[in-house]
Amino acid sequence: MAADAVLFVTTAYSYRTRDFVAAAEALGMPWYALSEAPVAGVDVTRVHLCASTDWQSMATWLGTMHARQMRFVAVHALDDSGATLAVQIATHLGLSYNHPDAVVAARNKWVMRQSMAHMAVPMPKCQRFTSQDAIEGVLAAIEFPCVIKPTELNGSRGVMRANDATEFQRAQMRLMHLLHEIYPDQSCHEYLVETYIPGVEVALEGMMDAGMLHVLALFDKPDPLEGPFFEETIYVTPSRLDEALQQQIAQVTAVAARALGIQNGPVHAELRINDVGMFVIEIAARSIGGLCSRTLRFGSAESLEMLIVRQSVGMWQSAPPRQQSAGGVMMIPIPAAGILRRVSGVAQAEQVPLIEAVEITAPLHHAIRMLPEGDSYLGFIFARGPHPAAVEDALRQAHACLQFDIMPAIQLT
Repeated sequence: MAADAVLFVTTAYSYRTRDFVAAAEALGMPWYALSEAPVAGVDVTRVHLCASTDWQSMATWLGTMHARQMRFVAVHALDDSGATLAVQIATHLGLSYNHPDAVVAARNKWVMRQSMAHMAVPMPKCQRFTSQDAIEGVLAAIEFPCVIKPTELNGSRGVMRANDATEFQRAQMRLMHLLHEIYPDQSCHEYLVETYIPGVEVALEGMMDAGMLHVLALFDKPDPLEGPFFEETIYVTPSRLDEALQQQIAQVTAVAARALGIQNGPVHAELRINDVGMFVIEIAARSIGGLCSRTLRFGSAESLEMLIVRQSVGMWQSAPPRQQSAGGVMMIPIPAAGILRRVSGVAQAEQVPLIEAVEITAPLHHAIRMLPEGDSYLGFIFARGPHPAAVEDALRQAHACLQFDIMPAIQLT
């Protein structure tokens, strides 16, 4: 008799693999993972190494697993980079999955904007350009202040604000350099220019089930995100916004998710709110990034990853209530580029009242980069307490305890 299992599409550097593996094991669900390189801290016998572009090898391995009576009943892309491969595998195996068009729309910000425009989702005005467009023509078409961003990178990577033509030209050159670094084989790079939306920013974590949105958490982002770069730091839940406004946020997010074609699975949305209204900045068909999900607990201490796996394998009836205490996480920002030599003050930070854990994820003696070029954080601080304000204060106190010894990288000329 075939054994049911879940398949995770991940990378060697994903923050999320261990938490999804732990979720599957807590549910008694066999699991395997696909990765292009070994994944630290994960059972190597359950990780199949294969290039994401080598579909023939992938199909052969899937056939081998089928011959071994291992039946995959769900496939999860743990990061945006694996979304295309995950839908290809799901189609090959005949598994239920969001439509390929929805996967593309959730990854490509230009397709996302077009999809949301058809459903009149409130969002920034957006234009698409390429590296081959004359800068004079671009400047004539845009308004300031604006935000320039790549079409597919995530985590605020490559996202910059420009207040005038001079700032824009510097930002555009910086973004083109970054895209050439990431995609050296491409001769032309796309980018977007959006109107800058002032106001407070929130993040909604939800689950789509048969096209209906179930809100799991709404996070406040108390630090201002005004540019020139948009490094996220503190997330705190429950939100301190008015309940009616929270309901409106949920309604707008639901329309945006359906506009992209997301019918099932996790959604993570970023919205900005000001006196004019609310605007969807981005929405992704995945759960919250990094280790941030660890601040959430549901029902009898279930993790967000457990809910996601439950739904995908048919073990989820409805969203259990989130535990009532306030929770928060700080994504520790990188203060300078260079080589991370030492982190001190962790023990003191963990002694701050309400702090649950301080986890430094950046490896020592390796290069670190700030935004907009960087793609990671130094680590994460987690807090839990009676109300959001106390949690936010604890996170700031703990962060103040940390000290980072960063040696400037040697510049070769």
